[in-house]
Amino acid sequence: MIQRLAIELGLRHGKGFSRSNLVYMRLFYLRYPASAPISQKPSHQLSWSHYVELLKIEDALERGFYEQQAQAERWSVPELKRQKAAALFLRLAASQDKAGILQWAQQGQVVERPADLLREPYVFEFLKIPEPHQVSETQLETLLCDHPQPFLLELGKGFTFVGRQYRVTINGTHHRVDLVFYHRILRCFVLIDLKLGEVQHHDIGQMNLYLGYFASEENVEGDNPPIGIILSRQKDELLVEYATYGMSSQLFVQKYQLYLPDREALRRELEDTLRAAGQRSPNGLE
Repeated sequence: MIQRLAIELGLRHGKGFSRSNLVYMRLFYLRYPASAPISQKPSHQLSWSHYVELLKIEDALERGFYEQQAQAERWSVPELKRQKAAALFLRLAASQDKAGILQWAQQGQVVERPADLLREPYVFEFLKIPEPHQVSETQLETLLCDHPQPFLLELGKGFTFVGRQYRVTINGTHHRVDLVFYHRILRCFVLIDLKLGEVQHHDIGQMNLYLGYFASEENVEGDNPPIGIILSRQKDELLVEYATYGMSSQLFVQKYQLYLPDREALRRELEDTLRAAGQRSPNGLE
């Protein structure tokens, strides 16, 4: 029937009525009924192409999150595709409780405190580094700076670039922060150091030094305390816990990876969280 309709509508009205388009129109009608609450109605800020990508997501929680984020961060269709492929919702939701997951599905990610900036892991698949290939920290830093648009997209909303290899001079000794950003929503500097292997305790001490310097020497009136993020390929949770004991709560150690995450493993984590809380999503995710 849909195939016949596609032919008849095409003859009558011209382009835009392919079989696949009619399938998505039907899905759109079913998932965004006219009688739905305001929160479930389609947004005029998103194009039909955005909604085609959203309608491909079966789970309502996940679809709601991407819809809200696409509006809030004004993602283009390619950016929306990239975030779906990189499993942004699953990466963020894996570390949340049921209430946090449901809030994200309804509102998207709201940045109100330093921890809201974090993702685990960060994904840099856009660098297209061949899997067996090894890069140095300098090469990784250069590649990230050579791909500013996807890098900023991965970091999230609100980041503005300040500098690379930012010099910090203390008593005549020069130190350098790999990457420095300013976050316009949180109104603070965000310092990022890249590590190829497992983060060590002295890496954490070094970042704490940078935070102290920026708080005293770089902050101006109205700035909030700086945030430090160490990105490493591996992370020993116990070492990080002990090494950060008594330190600033603005210092974080997060993992990154160069390839797309295992979506099924992340989805299982989400399912376990929702199942433990007794929450069933509209499309069968428990």
